[in-house]
Amino acid sequence: MNTELLAPCGLYCGVCGVYMASRDNNQKLKEKLAKAYGVTAEQIDCKGCLSNDKFVYCQTCGIRTCVMEKNYEGCHQCDEFPCKLIDDFPVPVGKKVILRSVPDRKKFGTEKWVEEEENRYKCPHCNDLLFRGARRCGSCKELIEID
Repeated sequence: MNTELLAPCGLYCGVCGVYMASRDNNQKLKEKLAKAYGVTAEQIDCKGCLSNDKFVYCQTCGIRTCVMEKNYEGCHQCDEFPCKLIDDFPVPVGKKVILRSVPDRKKFGTEKWVEEEENRYKCPHCNDLLFRGARRCGSCKELIEID
């Protein structure tokens, strides 16, 4: 298990479009994500939240800072979850995932949580791994509905 992908907030980096585009050097996906995030395609570069090479928006994450100051692995260890940092999370879909994911990590443990997140983001048509937020499978091109 790559621990650099275990974002403390509960957004598992292994299914993040920025991480996957960077890992696969997928220029088409980088360009699409760059438009969505308002950055350049060159800035779509990340090796995970806990790596030294983080996406530009993740570099100043207050949630990660809070977790590290408390010497926790993630929000799943915090009795104050959900807190103001989660309440104020700027991306509504991300906040929805955090509110689902953090209790799952607490309940199942990290290894099972990672397995569940990867299984959640598999195409129901061809079983290919999707990125969180994908609306269409990149492999079989089928429309996808994942909550």
